[in-house]
Amino acid sequence: MNDDTRELKVEKHIAAPTAKVWEIMTERLTEWWCPKPWTTEIVEMDRRPGGRAAMVMHGPNGEAHPSDGIYLAYEPGVRFAFTDALNADLTPQTPFMIGIFSIAADGDGTLYTACARHWTDEAMQQHKDMGFEQGWGAVADQLKALCEAD
Repeated sequence: MNDDTRELKVEKHIAAPTAKVWEIMTERLTEWWCPKPWTTEIVEMDRRPGGRAAMVMHGPNGEAHPSDGIYLAYEPGVRFAFTDALNADLTPQTPFMIGIFSIAADGDGTLYTACARHWTDEAMQQHKDMGFEQGWGAVADQLKALCEAD
């Protein structure tokens, strides 16, 4: 946790080249984005700064958690970042976080880093209490398994 940026972070070494990890991160998002048994439905992914980033996460008991925001950064092979503070029409929404997902060469593999930055201490604590470490850790493990399986 980084108190200066109200950041929660998960890092994972993946024994696969960065190009492969990036491809799976972006092209097979529905296979790793939510901790199983949850699933992800992509509504729209306009992968460019200002482009819409919208999805619905579905739970095993019929829960549906929509997320509609915008990309802040999209650097192929390096990182992408999005926020829920604005929608694609640049209409302010109640912000919860900025999500930043990056990869970098790490020895013979790739270092995957996922972090969530929050506007307030309360939002950061809420995210932590929702199970950030377990949930985002499970997602990192799912991504790792996909990347190392092929």
